[in-house]
Order: sequence, then C-alpha cells, then structure tokens
Amino acid sequence: MTTKTATDLPETTLAQRPGRWMDGWDPEDANQWASGGKQIANRNLGFSIFAEFLGFAVWALWSIVVPQLNNVGFTLDTNQMFWLVSVPALVGATLRIPYTIAVPIFGGRNWTIVSALLLIIPAGGLAWAVNHPELPFGALVAIAALAGLGGGNFASSMANIAYFFPQAEKGKALGLNAAGGNIGTAAVQFAVPLVIIAGSGIALDRAGLMFIPLCLLAAGFAFFGMNNLSSAKANPRVYAEAAKEPHTWILSIIYIGTFGSFIGYAGAFPTLLKSQFPQVSLSLAFMGALVGSISRPLGGMLADKVGGARVTIVSMLAIALGAAGAIAGLQTRNFVLFFGSFMWLFISTGVGNGSVYRMIPAVFTSLSDGTEQAKSRALAVTAGCIGIAGAIGAIGGFLIPRGFALSTQLSGGIVPALYGFIGVYLVLTVLTWAVYARKSAALAAAAV
Repeated sequence: MTTKTATDLPETTLAQRPGRWMDGWDPEDANQWASGGKQIANRNLGFSIFAEFLGFAVWALWSIVVPQLNNVGFTLDTNQMFWLVSVPALVGATLRIPYTIAVPIFGGRNWTIVSALLLIIPAGGLAWAVNHPELPFGALVAIAALAGLGGGNFASSMANIAYFFPQAEKGKALGLNAAGGNIGTAAVQFAVPLVIIAGSGIALDRAGLMFIPLCLLAAGFAFFGMNNLSSAKANPRVYAEAAKEPHTWILSIIYIGTFGSFIGYAGAFPTLLKSQFPQVSLSLAFMGALVGSISRPLGGMLADKVGGARVTIVSMLAIALGAAGAIAGLQTRNFVLFFGSFMWLFISTGVGNGSVYRMIPAVFTSLSDGTEQAKSRALAVTAGCIGIAGAIGAIGGFLIPRGFALSTQLSGGIVPALYGFIGVYLVLTVLTWAVYARKSAALAAAAV
C-alpha cells in the first residue's frame, strides 16, 4: 500500500465524538499523519503496551506462584502443578480470536478499558485461593484458568494498534507492542518472588493483590488517553477466507514451534527449576522470558534481510540444540549447562517468533497476482491468518507443560519430553524447508 501525499489528497479533517470516538482517521494521509496523527497513534500505542504488558503478566502469574504453593499448605504433585501452569495458556489461546473481533465492535479504547478491568478477576481470585489450601484441586484449576483472560489481551492490543499506523510503520509499531507485552512474562517472574517474601514469611496473596491497582491504572490510562476509531470495522469473514488457505494451517503449525515454545517453556521454567534444581533460587526464572522477548525484534530484522523461512529454519534447529543441551545438563546435573541451554532456547524462540510473523504477509503477498483485488484479498487473508496462527500457536503453552507432566508420570523425569520436543522441531524444520525454502518449492523464489 502506498502512502497518500499532500499533492494527491485533500487534507482529512479529524472529528472527535463523545466517548473519544474519532471519525476520519486515515494514517496513510500524509497531511493528517504529520499534523498530529502520529502523536495520536504513538499515545495510543504507549497505553496499549502498558495494558498488554499487564495482560501477559497476569497470564503468566501462576507460572511463578505454583512452585511456592506447597510451601503454604498445599500438597500438589508434579502433574497437578503442570495442570495449573498449562490451563491459563489454553484459555488464553481460545480467547484470542474473540478478543480480536471485540476491538472493532466495541472500540479499541473501550475494549482496552474492559480487558484491563477483567484482569482484576484472575488477580483477585489467585489472592484468595492461595490462602485456602483446603480447596479441591478442581476449584484451584478453575481459578487458575481465569488467568487466561490475560492471554486474550495480546490479540486485541495487536488488532487495535494495527488500525492506528500506516503500512510503512506498522511493522515497527506491532513489534514494539508485541515485545512490550511479552516482557510482562519476565516482569512477573522477576517481581513476584521479591514481593511475596517482603517482610516475614511467604505471603503468596500479594502476587495477585499487586496487580489490582495496576489494572485500575491501565484502565484509567485507556479511559483518558486512548481513542476509538470509527474506521475500524469488524470483518469476521477474514477468518473464513484465511481458513480456506492451506498456508494458514501450515504457518499456524510452524508458529506452535516458536511462539508456543516461548509460552510453554516460559510457563514451565519456574516449576522445572524448582523440581530439577531445588537448591537454585526462583529469582532466576524470569531470565528465560526476558531474553525470549527482547530477541523477537531481531528475528523480524533478520527475516527482512534474508527471508523469514531461512531464519525460521535456523531458529527451529537452534531450539532443538537448546533442548539437547538441557538434556545434557540434566544428565550430568550441571546447572550452568542446563540454564545456559534454556537461555539459548528462549532466544531462539524469540527469533523464530519474529521471523514467522514476517513470513505470514510475505506468503500471501507472493501468492497474489498483483491486481488491486488480489492485493486487497491478500491483506484480508493475512489479517485472518495472524489471528488464527496466534490462537493455535498459543496452544503450545498448554502442550509443553502437559508434555513435561506426562513424561514425569511415565518415566520419573522430563528428559523423554525434551527428546520428543526435539523430534517435533526437526519435523517443523523439514516442513518449513519443504514448503517455503526448497529450491523447487513454489514460494522459494519469493524468499518469504
């Protein structure tokens, strides 16, 4: 899409209605963008990042609380712990498409307010539940599932910000939005261990209570500082169009290997540290999510230069190498090797997340015949594919902890699960190569 210039388009007048609804928004209008549009977009982006940051933090909250539950009166086995870690990821994945559709229906500002306030429910639920070790396990799982509300925030935030920026700046804005949200996982795993031990004893309820004022603050920022765009239209048909495309499902499966791995390992890592190296402080657990978050933009930049498929292939092999190093660390009881291998693995998932997100528009643009109608359809299918892939990819956050739980039940350890994951990464490597990078593949010449 080309940016409209001041010479070929009269200046668009923005009008604001009650409820901070904005009419006439067109980020491709150079006049509008230069005369205040960019500032409006950046302001909405900043408040959106904060709300999404909290969404990811609440989504990951149980990952850092679960390893501490047996210290406050609960008697959970490893399988039960991994259930509590994995269920929020499954719920969050399920909510991603509905949250995306909610933005144009209710307005981006309005939905940010609602989604921020909804986070109070899982935060308050956790604060109450950790003080009741007599709770049946099923009730504990149901309360943990509420944290999945935070997983939907990513999808609605990304959808909302996409409407605010011109095509030429959309990638950077979405990259900042995604990275800012992902860091929420690292932040909660860093802050909670410090907060719950402040003073005397362990006060796990603080892990939930600390987020209630932050959620109110995010809702306040959105109420006073964000905008609804009347130009944002709901079009659920893009999902139906995307679902017809085989590449949507191929890319979604590949995304399980990158984003699903990031969410799954980030959620399971504190429990893994506690179970495999109990002498090590949980304060180190946040490092995985942190390096995985900040490496995501690197994947996008590398993909822009050499092609997303090539970067994705390398990242899959690197993830497999990290898992192999973790196995070696476990077998030799070498914590440094185990921890370093997981850091490598997390970095590789972040790079892969960025490269797959670059692949999605590149694939559908390459399939277009260049006509305006085909270009328009490619943009619509890309939007639908991003929503579907985001939802399916997040399922990895459920599958990986459950894989660790099953492996522990059947063999007494997590090494068989890691071997199984390595096999999956190798299959995904071959799939990516065969469809997108093999010389005789239809899309190889496009370097998607």
